[in-house]
Amino acid sequence: MFTGIIEEIGTVRAVRAGRTGAVLDIEASKVLEGTAVGDSIAVNGVCLTVTPGQGHFTADAMPETLRRTSLGSLSAGSKVNLERAMLCGGRFGGHIVSGHVDACGRVAALEKDGIALLMRVSVPEQVLRYIAEKGSVTLDGTSLTVASVWADSFTVSLIPHTMAATTLHLLRVGSPVNVEVDMLARYVERLLHSGNGADSGAKGGLSMEFLRQNGF
Repeated sequence: MFTGIIEEIGTVRAVRAGRTGAVLDIEASKVLEGTAVGDSIAVNGVCLTVTPGQGHFTADAMPETLRRTSLGSLSAGSKVNLERAMLCGGRFGGHIVSGHVDACGRVAALEKDGIALLMRVSVPEQVLRYIAEKGSVTLDGTSLTVASVWADSFTVSLIPHTMAATTLHLLRVGSPVNVEVDMLARYVERLLHSGNGADSGAKGGLSMEFLRQNGF
């Protein structure tokens, strides 16, 4: 699990691509502290199993990962957001992030808003259903608050610190961006649309009556 608080911006040293996937070689420093072979690091929001080296690490990306995320577009020199898996007892500064990308969205618009930058991101309808105003979303591994939701897109507001500490300031209109929705929304949907059985007292899913009877 991750929190969406980026620890470091890394630089891709090389991408060794083949028919069965790709190996990413990424220059880093901070995220290597305490990292061992087999640990997880989120690269632009994608959870990868790493092999650390001196001043860099390597990670395998399977074809499914390359198809569903923007990692397939990386090349030597690309900048990437990096975060180590969360330690038990650490600060929970963002929200619960799994590192499993739901879709590769596209930056639809960028607009200055005082000191902030409003970024509008278009995503497929099946992903947008989980996006809620003032809820949480992850863009390229960065935990952000949703500012507004449209019919085919949503916006987030980027403060100067976020732009300086992440690669989001490098995005332009049309740029791909990895999107992970708040996993809590998925569990709520599952509860609402699945049968709860005899033990729950509700047939065919949750209802307002069931919630009232159980003190909600």
